[in-house]
Amino acid sequence: MTRASTSFRGILSIVGDIVEVDASIARRLGIVPRNQELAMVEQDGRPFSLAQVARIDRERVSLKVFTGTQGLSNRAQVRFLGEMMQAIYSTNIFGRVFNGSGQAMDFGPALEEDPRVEISGPTVNPMARILASRMIRTDIPMIDVFNCLVESQKIPIFSVAGEPHNALLSRIAVQADADVVVFGGIGLIYDDFHTFRKAFEDAGILSRSVMFANLASDPVVERTMIPDLALAVAERLAVEEGKRVLVLLSDMTAFADALKELGIAMEHIPSNRGYMGDLYSQLARRYEKACDFKGAGSVTILSVTTMPGGDVTHPVPDNTGYITEGQFYLHDGVLDPFGSLSRLKQHVIGKQTREDHGQIMNTMIRYYAEGIEAEQKQAMAFELSPFDHKLLRFARRFRERFMDLNVRMPLEAALDACWALLAECFSRDEIVIKQSMKETYWPDHVDTNADAEQELAKPS
Repeated sequence: MTRASTSFRGILSIVGDIVEVDASIARRLGIVPRNQELAMVEQDGRPFSLAQVARIDRERVSLKVFTGTQGLSNRAQVRFLGEMMQAIYSTNIFGRVFNGSGQAMDFGPALEEDPRVEISGPTVNPMARILASRMIRTDIPMIDVFNCLVESQKIPIFSVAGEPHNALLSRIAVQADADVVVFGGIGLIYDDFHTFRKAFEDAGILSRSVMFANLASDPVVERTMIPDLALAVAERLAVEEGKRVLVLLSDMTAFADALKELGIAMEHIPSNRGYMGDLYSQLARRYEKACDFKGAGSVTILSVTTMPGGDVTHPVPDNTGYITEGQFYLHDGVLDPFGSLSRLKQHVIGKQTREDHGQIMNTMIRYYAEGIEAEQKQAMAFELSPFDHKLLRFARRFRERFMDLNVRMPLEAALDACWALLAECFSRDEIVIKQSMKETYWPDHVDTNADAEQELAKPS
C-alpha cells in the first residue's frame, strides 16, 4: 500500500484540538512523519478532519486537527498524506473566498484541479530584495502626508477593541493603488467579514482581490493557517506575475491567541502572559514575507494588532514593534500623528512626491503639537495670547480636515490643503518654513472672514 492509503489506529491522547499519535506504529508501517506534514483523521470509515503535524517528540507525533476534536474517539484512525499544506493558485482565485484549510467557502465553481503552491516556505534571500522606494497611495491624508505606506513595508495598525480598525483597513484596501489585494481575516465576527466583502464588491475591486477568512465560530487551528495561505498566494503573484500585492491581515492578536491555545494543549512551557516563548519567531516568519523582489513585483503587509486594554506592552504589540517598520496608532477614532510612525517614508518623501512634502509635513505636526499645548492651557484657565488662539483654531481645523477617517484626498490635494490651512490660521511671516517653499506654494487667495479674524484676536 502507498503511504497516502495507509491508515492506522494509534491515538494516545486528545487534548483540546491536539491529537497525539504513537509514532512507533507509523514507523513499523514504513511511515516517517515530517514536521508540518498533512494527515487525515478518519472515524467510522469516513474522513473526520484534515490535520497537520505540529510537533515530533520521540515516539509521539502531535497533530493539529483543523475542525476540532469534538466527537472524536481515541479509536479513530490516522492517515499521513505525505504532502505539505498547499494553497490554490491560479487566475480562478480572484474574487473568491477561502477558509483556513484553503478550501473555497463561497459556493463558487470547484477548484480541485487548479494548481497549488506550498505554504510556510522560507523567507526571501536578502540578495533578491531591493530597497523600498515606491509609495502606495491610499488617499488617506494621515497616511499619505504624514506616514507614507511604502511598497514592501510591513506595518501594523495598533488599535483596541471598539475602534474602527476594520473599517479603516477596508478603506485602504479599496483606495490603495496596488495591483492585487490579498485579505486574511483571522477570528472575525461575521459582521466584520461581511463588511469587508461588501466593501470590496461595492468598490469593484473583488475581481482583483483574494480573500481568506476564519470566522470567530470557525476552528482555532484554521486560524493559525490564514496568514500563511494569504502570504503564499501573495508571494507567488509578486514573483511570477510581477504584481504589486497588498496583504491585509486582521487581527494578528487573534492569530497569536490561537497559537497560545494550541501551545497550552501541547503542554509547551508558557512565557509572558501565557504566550509561547517563540511568539517573536512566529510573528517574524510571517512579517518577513514583505519584500520588493528584484525584477518582479512586491509584497506589502498591513495588519491589525489589537492591544488588550490598550496596553502597548502586551506581548503581541510589543513583539510586533520589534519586527515591523513602524505602526499606525488608532485611538479615539483617529490616527494619532504622534503615536504613528513609518520608518520607510524617507525613501519616498521628496523623491517620489512633491518637493514640499517633507517641509509641510513637519510644519503641520509642529503647529498641531503647539495647538494641543494651547488647548491644555485653555483647559487650565491660563491666559492665552493672540497666537495661542490661532493655534487653537489650527488644531481644531486640522482634526476636522485631516484626522477624520472619512476624509479622502489625493496626496497633491492634501498638500495644497495643508498650505491653505496654514494660510487661514497664520500670517505668512509667522510660518517657519523655507522661504523658497512659501514663495512657490503659499496660496494667493486665503478664504478668511472678518469675524474669524476678530475671534483669533480675542484676549483670553
